[in-house]
Amino acid sequence: MRVLVTGAAGFVGSHVADLLAAGGHEVVALDALLPQAHGANPEDPHVVRGDVRDAALLARLLPGVDAVCHQAAMVGHGLDPSDAPDYASHNDYGTAVLLAAMHRAGVHRLVLASSMVVYGEGRYRCVTHGVVRPGPRAEEDLAAGRFDPACPRCAAPLTSLLVPEEAPLEPRSTYAATKLAQEHLAGAWARQTGSTVWALRYHNVYGPRMPRDTPYAGVAAIFRSALAAGEPPRVLEDGRQRRDFVHVTDVARANLLALTTPPPAPLVPVNICSGEPHTVGDLATALAAAMAGPAPLVVGGARPADVRHVVADPQRARELLGFTARVRFADGVTAFAVDPLRAPAAVGTPR
Repeated sequence: MRVLVTGAAGFVGSHVADLLAAGGHEVVALDALLPQAHGANPEDPHVVRGDVRDAALLARLLPGVDAVCHQAAMVGHGLDPSDAPDYASHNDYGTAVLLAAMHRAGVHRLVLASSMVVYGEGRYRCVTHGVVRPGPRAEEDLAAGRFDPACPRCAAPLTSLLVPEEAPLEPRSTYAATKLAQEHLAGAWARQTGSTVWALRYHNVYGPRMPRDTPYAGVAAIFRSALAAGEPPRVLEDGRQRRDFVHVTDVARANLLALTTPPPAPLVPVNICSGEPHTVGDLATALAAAMAGPAPLVVGGARPADVRHVVADPQRARELLGFTARVRFADGVTAFAVDPLRAPAAVGTPR
């Protein structure tokens, strides 16, 4: 199989490209090598340096391609509302250009890197009102240390549940809004052209080649950088916010399964997660122990776009893709303490 991988020098994309190549597939690796993610003068002889918004470049790369694995994106919360045009341009306009080019080239299979951020808050149950959808947390509650959302009907405490793919979607950051727009664009393209899309909703991905010391670094890399500097990892809120931390090698394997498994509908969203939820405090504590560093410091507060609990239901991925994560949290975090970060892909790719 010949696969175009966009964002192929990035964190997830490089692992996908390597796994495909190891399986005997031909990889066409494309990456814009943006300096904010790759440093001032990034170079990779195995990657075509180019932008998914360049229709002429895509017209040269897509002939003969069997499927596209679309990893390229600006990531992160969106540092400031003024970043919105860049997020929309790279993530949404770039996806639209790619989809149009795939249609012209007759390429009908897409695996899209989506994200759990499309859900906003996770899924909650009230003892009186059943499953409910809490609104955004109030600033005065966060300032007072009341971090858990309450029932929107009776203000009672809520229980966090696993989030299935059919849960309501409510993006609460610029980045999240662009990821949901990508899903909508891809779904419309699939229905109009008779094509298929797996939208892989990644949960909190960590592991080797993770971006470090950039505005787009994830929480695991932020904690590791602090510990490497001899400082305690600073944990927001009370550290009890629940997430699903999934290892990048498992995410890459999920992409390979999606590339080789026909979906049962034009667009099928799937949670890609470990199925082993932990708190952010658990992550900071485990990483501090693995690096023999200072204990985490719980500092309170919360970023404006943060949500309290997002814990994924892994059932659909297991049933439709045959995907179950293999890397356990304890093993993955211990390895992450010494994993190389920000390494390029190593895939032999024709220019």
